[in-house]
Amino acid sequence: MNHRTALAGVLALTTGLALAGCSSSSDVPELKVIGGFMPQPVNDMAAGFLVVQNNGTGDDRLTSVTSPLSDDVTIHETKDQVMREVTSFDVPAGGELDLERGGSHIMFMKLKRQPKQGQKVSVELHFEKAGAVKVDLPVKETTHNPKKQ
Repeated sequence: MNHRTALAGVLALTTGLALAGCSSSSDVPELKVIGGFMPQPVNDMAAGFLVVQNNGTGDDRLTSVTSPLSDDVTIHETKDQVMREVTSFDVPAGGELDLERGGSHIMFMKLKRQPKQGQKVSVELHFEKAGAVKVDLPVKETTHNPKKQ
């Protein structure tokens, strides 16, 4: 093989790898959290609600939530009026994840303190691709339900 043929092969391979890298990097989630809140808890448990919008071209997955309010924060879904812990929630490209009353939500157990209406609770949402996203949830009245307004 001569020098020109080898150089052409290397250039073709390099160009192919560069193009492959470009196509995979465009499938990136672009997440935005809106409408978050926590109803004021009345005991040592609380729930958090919010919407995660994904305006990107790549899917993502919420895998966990952490908060200084509790060492025991989990994600739950409610189906047929039965609540159960899950390991993750999908956040599809061009779609959203809606954590709302009566449905999927964040569950805080064994609260270290009881936040009051008007305060904020810091949480960190952990996503498979986007990484950690910090959010402050305003504490609303116990019966707050934006879907019913």
